[in-house]
Amino acid sequence: MGKLNIFQISLANGPGVFYAGTMLQGHVTIELKEPMKMRGVRLNFEGKAYVHWTERHSTGSGKNRRTTTRHYSATEKYFDQDVLLHGIWPSQGSNTTELPQGRHTFPFQYQLPTGLPSSFEGDYGHVRYVVSCKIDKPWKFDHKTKRPFTIISILDLNQQPNCSSRLQASNQKHLCCLCCKSGPISASFHLDRQGYVPGEAIKLFAEISNGANRSMDKSYVELKMIVTFHATSKSRTVPRSVAVLTRPGIPGNSEDVWSGEELVIPPLPPSFLVGCSIIDIHYIVQLNVDPSGPALDLEIPLEVLIGTIPLTSVVQQFPPMPPVGFGGNSAWPTAPPVEPGMAPPTPNIRKLFSESFLDTE
Repeated sequence: MGKLNIFQISLANGPGVFYAGTMLQGHVTIELKEPMKMRGVRLNFEGKAYVHWTERHSTGSGKNRRTTTRHYSATEKYFDQDVLLHGIWPSQGSNTTELPQGRHTFPFQYQLPTGLPSSFEGDYGHVRYVVSCKIDKPWKFDHKTKRPFTIISILDLNQQPNCSSRLQASNQKHLCCLCCKSGPISASFHLDRQGYVPGEAIKLFAEISNGANRSMDKSYVELKMIVTFHATSKSRTVPRSVAVLTRPGIPGNSEDVWSGEELVIPPLPPSFLVGCSIIDIHYIVQLNVDPSGPALDLEIPLEVLIGTIPLTSVVQQFPPMPPVGFGGNSAWPTAPPVEPGMAPPTPNIRKLFSESFLDTE
């Protein structure tokens, strides 16, 4: 790197995970092997959402048939703030100062806006936050570095209607074999509540009746994240299975019962991705009964809410435990304190996020 030995951004909160509305603090370290002339050292704080995908469209026929690629995209910016740490702004001219040999530390802080959406990485879009730094050298190549960080927005389940209410539904279907219609397969499915936080377990209750002569290969429950990406002229929805629990097969003319099996919720961004208008997230817990042979599953979907602050009524049922990831069995306190310089109350959350949906580069 020539004269430059170290050029890096460090955050006071090492994992780099923050609640919206808190203070982001850190410092820039520059270590030089010999003096360097520069106009200034500048920071930029940026938060934005971006959506993009392409589709192939054909028009005409025969020799006049044409295929074109159409791009669908949208961008949403939450903040874009420059801060001068040393020297002068570009608008003030091209005069340079000389930064001496050795190590130099430039502290900074930035008040994050309230109402920011959670960081998110999806198939066709993302919400990203980054602080970048530039050593501005007129008439020469600038030196640049950056440090991504993670934002967690607050979705308090206690403020959402019906989160403590029981969910239930039922469904049935007939399987056809050539010209003969067999007896129905039917199922009822229920959850004891609608609202959960990552780390909690969803207790699953179902009664399945296989009235057909054909056996069912299995029944399974999956937690599905349904993400809708909104471009300026079109939307695209992508379902993704994020957790699955399976029970064995069901012979013909017999029954099976789910009696409280637990599906643990992995680290996930909160429902709706509040604060972002171009990406929307919903969660479905779906019971599937899978017949043997060629036939579609019997499906019973129930929509749940994934939040960041658990229901108080649920927390009070368990003794306090240290938080793990997004709360573990202990969940989170009823409301996290929002004070300058605070970080979320879990050192593992960055690791858990990066293993699933967040960009860590």
